[in-house]
Amino acid sequence: MSFRARIAIGAAAAVALAVVLASVVVFFVVRGELRAQIDDTLEERAQEIFRIPLSEIPLRNGESFLGIRPGFGEPNTFVQVVKADGKTLRQLYDDVELPVSDEAIALTRTGMRGDSVISETEIDGTHVRVLSVAYEPGYAVQIARPLTEMDETLSRLRLFLIAIALSGIGIAAGLGLVVSRAALTPVRRLTETAESVTETGDLSQRIEVGGRDELSRLATSFNTMLAGLEDSNRAQRQLVADASHELRTPLTSLRTNIEVLVGDRALPAEERSRLLSDVVEQLGEMTTLIAGLIELARAEQQTARPEDVRLDLVVANAIERIQRNRPSVAFKAWLEESVVQGVPATIDRAISNLIDNAAKWSPPGGEIEVDVRDGQVSVRDHGPGIADEDLPYVFDRFYRARSARGMPGSGLGLAIVRQVADTHGGEVVAEQAEGGGTRMTLRLQRVRVIAG
Repeated sequence: MSFRARIAIGAAAAVALAVVLASVVVFFVVRGELRAQIDDTLEERAQEIFRIPLSEIPLRNGESFLGIRPGFGEPNTFVQVVKADGKTLRQLYDDVELPVSDEAIALTRTGMRGDSVISETEIDGTHVRVLSVAYEPGYAVQIARPLTEMDETLSRLRLFLIAIALSGIGIAAGLGLVVSRAALTPVRRLTETAESVTETGDLSQRIEVGGRDELSRLATSFNTMLAGLEDSNRAQRQLVADASHELRTPLTSLRTNIEVLVGDRALPAEERSRLLSDVVEQLGEMTTLIAGLIELARAEQQTARPEDVRLDLVVANAIERIQRNRPSVAFKAWLEESVVQGVPATIDRAISNLIDNAAKWSPPGGEIEVDVRDGQVSVRDHGPGIADEDLPYVFDRFYRARSARGMPGSGLGLAIVRQVADTHGGEVVAEQAEGGGTRMTLRLQRVRVIAG
């Protein structure tokens, strides 16, 4: 069963329940009102009886009948007197004998004048309502009135309410289908777009969004998800294309050198040594390049939960490591305590890349200035600096400035720094430093400390 059909059925069921409950309430309210009117009439007749004398008139055949003023009551109103022994007196020529209930007998024996009980019964198939009233010690009066008109009225009302209920259910089902179709239009568009993306693989498709309700928010979230997937897919394709391009040159050179080494031509020892050195160097470049690619892929799939990281301690450890590997440069550091939110391993990798890049471009004996404060790390070298035309691209994957193409490296170190900054909600910028050299600044989200 479709979701639209379920909504229509649910709406019809809700309306049906509401109409049925309302019909039941209306039916019982109307029946109560009609019974109250009949009870008021019976009470009025009882009050009239209290104002006139009742007498027992004997007949020659030994029977007795109830003597009451002519013209008493209304048509179809039956009156009889009940004695304490259960015997009754009816009006002359009155063929209707009301059943004597235990409550009526109790009124003749213990009831005080005016005490009454109301009951319903059937006499010869006629539904009647009976008021039994204590009259005098040993006597009670029963006044009855047929409920034929009330029953007919209630029967017509019952049919009328059933018709209204059925009509309401039918209208609710129809309106439910119409409303569900309009309400589920965004869901239908969402489904069609999802199916189309599945079939075609085209992540550029979007859903038209209008309004601010929950379905519109769902469509907006779906569009955002598609945009994210499209960007991720584009980045993956670009990474594969760039990696293929970057690997092609060292692989070609490596293959050529190996073919020469294993060829039939005898090589002088000096040339063979040079070729072997080139092979080792090319393998090192490929290892560095592949390691960078793996690092980028891991950063994109980072699932570790962020935690508080002491940025100053991470920088201090990175300086100590790089100082051992590059003893020809000196470091000058200002490290203020600074706590950020992030993944320690990736933050350490980004900071190490920044400092190592500065060390690579520093001349022998050069000084690198590192400043940590307020959730940011600033690294400044005194090297040749970055040309204006290269500044916008230094954090792109595999980008190497013209002046750097003769130096070792994969072109991925600074790209990893930017990726770490992006995944941590921060940023990294590069600028020419006053007096020469380059300054790079990595900003991350600080942890707010609430004073106790």
